[in-house]
Amino acid sequence: MPTIVVEVMPKAEILDPQGKAVAGALARLGNTSFSGVRIGKRFELTVDGAVDDALLAEVRSIAEDMLANTVIEDVVSVTVAE
Repeated sequence: MPTIVVEVMPKAEILDPQGKAVAGALARLGNTSFSGVRIGKRFELTVDGAVDDALLAEVRSIAEDMLANTVIEDVVSVTVAE
């Protein structure tokens, strides 16, 4: 059965306190190669049947309406997992 993956991230202008905490922890552990961290959400929707463009469009609509808080988050991708 195919799986559709939806990734949601905070909008660029929104403060990400979780990401900031992880970035600070990385620095304290000696990992200085990273200038920032942003933490988002990943949803996996298992599909009964084939995935076509119409279904992907429906999932994108569902993501915008239900999975993401579009005031502070963007749906950054809707893809089919291999």
